[in-house]
Amino acid sequence: MTNEQSSAQESHLPTGLAAPAMRALVGAGYTRLEQLAQVSEAEIKQLHGIGPNALKQLHRALAAKGLSFASGK
Repeated sequence: MTNEQSSAQESHLPTGLAAPAMRALVGAGYTRLEQLAQVSEAEIKQLHGIGPNALKQLHRALAAKGLSFASGK
């Protein structure tokens, strides 16, 4: 239960994401915005279910927390 309590205080993925995008992220192990800041946008684009709208939502959510995707090729 301790992990659940601590993760409740962290930034979860945006609730407005389409179901395929949410499934793609969770299936790849991404459940918090902080995790996305450690990978590049290119890596996220590779996930089946992540499209332009999902990327826009993720960029906005990351920016709202002062975060961004990791720079990379």
